[in-house]
Amino acid sequence: MGHTDVWGFEAQTIDGQRVPLSRYKGKVLLIVNTASKCGFTPQFDGLQVLWQAYQDKGLVVLGFPSNQFGAQDPGSNDEIASFCQLNYGVSFPMMAKVDVNGGGAHPLYRWLTQEAPGVLGTQAIKWNFTKFLVGRDGKTIKRYAPQDEPAKLTQDIEAALAG
Repeated sequence: MGHTDVWGFEAQTIDGQRVPLSRYKGKVLLIVNTASKCGFTPQFDGLQVLWQAYQDKGLVVLGFPSNQFGAQDPGSNDEIASFCQLNYGVSFPMMAKVDVNGGGAHPLYRWLTQEAPGVLGTQAIKWNFTKFLVGRDGKTIKRYAPQDEPAKLTQDIEAALAG
């Protein structure tokens, strides 16, 4: 069955708890596939800044580690969690490691990439730190490239929170 919004999906937190995304219903989501050993890894800082700035206004940043790009997140979920916490003070929700492309892709990612294709309509996630902004209605607003710094999303996030 086709999902019309993000709330019907479920994910697993990095420490193994099941989370129905409906828990975040009515909030704005920024969903990011992350990696610990990538050139873009310092974006954890920027994502944490966004989370701290807007969490009280209704933003939730969700990090999904993936090892599909240059094997840049080879660690276990525990190792990834402690890396994010120690190096970047990440306190936004981190999910268990997933595939974001291919046959084993997490259903949420299959949906996001269909809803918001990338450049020239490609659905596949190109690299770590691709970002999806999802509105309070659970629908995808926009997809951002890995090189788009989190700080550049401020205007869109504020518009989504106001929407």
